[in-house]
Amino acid sequence: MKENDKIPFTAHLEELRKRLIRCFIAVGIGFVISYGFKEKIFHILTQPLIAAMQTDSKMIFTGLPEAFFTYLKTSFLSGLLAASPYIIFEFWMFVSPGLYKKERLVLIPIVILSSFFFLGGALFGYFVVFPFGFKFFLGFANESIQALPSMREYLSFASKLLLAFGLVFELPLVITGMARLGIVTVPFLKKNRKYALLLFFAGAAILTPPDVVTQILMAVPLMLLYEISILGAWLFGKNSPRNKPENETGDAE
Repeated sequence: MKENDKIPFTAHLEELRKRLIRCFIAVGIGFVISYGFKEKIFHILTQPLIAAMQTDSKMIFTGLPEAFFTYLKTSFLSGLLAASPYIIFEFWMFVSPGLYKKERLVLIPIVILSSFFFLGGALFGYFVVFPFGFKFFLGFANESIQALPSMREYLSFASKLLLAFGLVFELPLVITGMARLGIVTVPFLKKNRKYALLLFFAGAAILTPPDVVTQILMAVPLMLLYEISILGAWLFGKNSPRNKPENETGDAE
């Protein structure tokens, strides 16, 4: 609207402040609710490790306040995840008035798909990577060496790994967006496939623990996601061959 174009910068800051406060309140509510189920949530998070450990093995905490703070962090992460749809809604309500209709139609599916891919990456890490990775690490235990994972270390390890897999699964959206802007093309992506493969294994070595199994479990899905990215660039890219007949028809008319 024309009136919105004349809103001063301070008014936008005030609106941003209000929406941030609402987001913090939503996270706070999610945190309080999650804390009521803290043991259950932490048990779900540790289930892959518990399943890979021996039946008589247990997790430990080495400091007196460690369990308390671990439950606090678990509840906060759970509350943040639960409040994320509302946070995305507030973000959309803040930026949508300044976008053109065409930009809104593009941004809406990107926001939805980004959440879908991130969740898919986290679930892949939880159900596929965790069981294989934990079995590998626990395989070093023997009669004289026993694994005693602590709550704090496991939460830090698991949250970082789930975040890493969630982020790398955003690859198709990133490359498709770059193709939409004309930064990359389908021939360019196909030509540099071998270099992308090297980057995937190098990135997996950085983002995952120093073992070959976990690195492969991240690099292989990245290769598949790269192929999906090429398809996305072909379908929606700015210089996509798929769009040429349509453009030529429009020029003829």
